[in-house]
Amino acid sequence: MSVHSEIKKITTETLRKMKFDKEKITMLTAYDFTTAKMVDAGGVDSILIGDSAANVMAGFETTLPITLDQMIYHTQCVVRGVERALVVADLPFGTYQSNPEKALESAVRMMKEGGAHAVKIEGGKEIEESIRRIINAGIPVCGHLGLTPQSIYQFGTYKVRAKEDAEAEKLISDCKLLEELGCFAVVLEKIPAALAKRASESISIPTIGIGAGQDCDGQVLVYQDMVGMNQGFSPKFLRRYLDLYSEITGAVSQYVKDVKSADFPNEKESY
Repeated sequence: MSVHSEIKKITTETLRKMKFDKEKITMLTAYDFTTAKMVDAGGVDSILIGDSAANVMAGFETTLPITLDQMIYHTQCVVRGVERALVVADLPFGTYQSNPEKALESAVRMMKEGGAHAVKIEGGKEIEESIRRIINAGIPVCGHLGLTPQSIYQFGTYKVRAKEDAEAEKLISDCKLLEELGCFAVVLEKIPAALAKRASESISIPTIGIGAGQDCDGQVLVYQDMVGMNQGFSPKFLRRYLDLYSEITGAVSQYVKDVKSADFPNEKESY
């Protein structure tokens, strides 16, 4: 038996079972082949190709500018590096909100061309028909509620969402709707921990939190934030496991020094 055939791939059903068994789900972002290989080898359950690629890979201020073609490219790169994790890709802003036909077309392209195992889209009741159309076509959908970065100009801020009763009730209602429509999971971003706990207990599909406390069924972080590649971004919910910014700039600085002093390459490093 080959090594590859022994690898048990994570599916949407695996995540549902993990919630049932009370086993926490782990998710990290990746946007390229090399990172995906490392994240997958580290044992993460799911890899998200987030539209946060617009921020961390392209340097945009918001997630809005990234296109479907660009997201498909990032997804293709990630899929080639993954053997085990469930690969979920964001549908970017403007590719599903306007009408259900366009939403389905975008999701089909992400699955066919990108090779994703599932798509993630932001919103609840207001995009109900788009979600329904995608799921009816046999494409797994992960929801996203709370702080939805694609709506940043509507919110005007990246502060915690759903602190007021009306917004909190809508979030619970949207969670139940996403489950009814057939979503396999829902990301809850930057909402009060007590509300995230309530949401997680009110539905049978997994909740994956980012800045939503410890009672979600799983957690997601942006890889570049988690390994400390970004220095200027320090939200309360972020735990840095490495300080790669310092490590990498230090290594580059040493390389520059070695080349300038003719120390690199030395005799052993020459043919």
